[in-house]
Amino acid sequence: MAAKAFSLFSIVFLSCSILAASSRSLGHPRSLIQAAAPAIPAVRDADLATPDARAAPANAPTVGVAPAAAPDATPSADAAPATASIGASPAAPTGAAPDTSGLTVFNVKTFGAKADNKTDNAMAFIHAWIAACKNSTTPSKVLIPAGVFVAGPTIFEGPCTSPKPVTVEVLGTVVSTVDPSDFVSPEWFSFEHVDGLVITGNGIFDGQGPAFWPYNDCKGKSSTCVSLPSSLKFNVVSNVIVDGISSLNSKQFHFHIHESKNFTLRRLTITAPRNSPNTDGIHIGSANLVTVSDSVIGTGDDCISIGEGSTNVTIFNVTCGPGHGISVGSLGKRPDDESVSGVSVTNCTFKGTTNGARIKTMVGSSPREARSIFYQDLLMENVSNPIVIDQSYGSSKVRFSSKSLWKISDVHFKNIKGTTTTNSGVSFDCSMKNPCEDIEVADVHLTFLPTRKNTTFFSSCSNANPTFSGTLNPPACADA
Repeated sequence: MAAKAFSLFSIVFLSCSILAASSRSLGHPRSLIQAAAPAIPAVRDADLATPDARAAPANAPTVGVAPAAAPDATPSADAAPATASIGASPAAPTGAAPDTSGLTVFNVKTFGAKADNKTDNAMAFIHAWIAACKNSTTPSKVLIPAGVFVAGPTIFEGPCTSPKPVTVEVLGTVVSTVDPSDFVSPEWFSFEHVDGLVITGNGIFDGQGPAFWPYNDCKGKSSTCVSLPSSLKFNVVSNVIVDGISSLNSKQFHFHIHESKNFTLRRLTITAPRNSPNTDGIHIGSANLVTVSDSVIGTGDDCISIGEGSTNVTIFNVTCGPGHGISVGSLGKRPDDESVSGVSVTNCTFKGTTNGARIKTMVGSSPREARSIFYQDLLMENVSNPIVIDQSYGSSKVRFSSKSLWKISDVHFKNIKGTTTTNSGVSFDCSMKNPCEDIEVADVHLTFLPTRKNTTFFSSCSNANPTFSGTLNPPACADA
């Protein structure tokens, strides 16, 4: 029965995607934000019924400084397809007035949203976004107040013409619809082509993952599977802060950062069961200048995955577990995957994860590299594989036989302590064609908690010649 249901879901999903792609090729509008919104006035914070509505943080993304050249705004092949076309943009709201902080507030309830845990509020959310993004003469805020709001696929699209940044404050719980046919592309909430954005509040995005996980066919490592929707996707956005938001039970990724730059995520709470498939907490791909900090992430896949084409990624003060660790990769899944460089992971704690600090590549079809990667000041608590370079990822072949075209170099594992349940505390499986270079292991002190009679604790190095120094447990590789 599950197989039949998945087949139907895949057919609907792919058929809708093909139709959407055809619509784009004909020049048709691509999203619901083209819909006309009613000319409803904004209100001041003081006029809101919600007593704890807050203004955007004082450290919102800097505006007035010219950013680096933005990526091509032309939608890529994996951009969200068209979902509706309902006319022109709305008329500018009349009677809008700034609050005491200078923000003009657009409450989604004013645009028809109902916190009744049943009404699909996607259109009300989109109308509020259009008013804030397109039709405000002062810095503006979309407010989702306290309450439970159901919503299907929702696209907040730019570029915005209102003063930067646009703020979205979430105080309530936003719950996904559960009909798979609602989703014609792999996003639930999507922010597209926006420069200057703040998402803040103590609200929750509930992706209703348990209703979708049985349809997941990406549990393996195939590049041809049909991806389920990410909870929040950011596509070609820049100068962004996401602060204080919680994500629960995503269908697939919780946060997906794609072709974006100058992006800060902090004080996030991300939660899904350890057996939930492909529920990466934060997936970063083709992005530059991304910072993740002060967050608690527990999922069924990587807590954070740094994908192809990413540069200058900084991660600190993150607690990971359950999950598969904080990973660079997987890399080389697709022929056009680009190199990764400048990754720093510091002051993080891993609790009961299957991996800790990990770099993973597939064989790949084009020579690329992963370099300048630092894992430092980490605490492992009952972690299965604390330190891993795996260039046989996705292969069923015997270990230590990697022929990956990816080159891994300038990688540092320093001051890593704690406990592990695997007797290979350090494992480097590098490529026969491109051996790892400039790998450093310094001051790694792990305690092996054996679950079997085998109590030998060691490091393994294949096609790598790492440098070991300082306090070491497990001991250095025999040939190092």
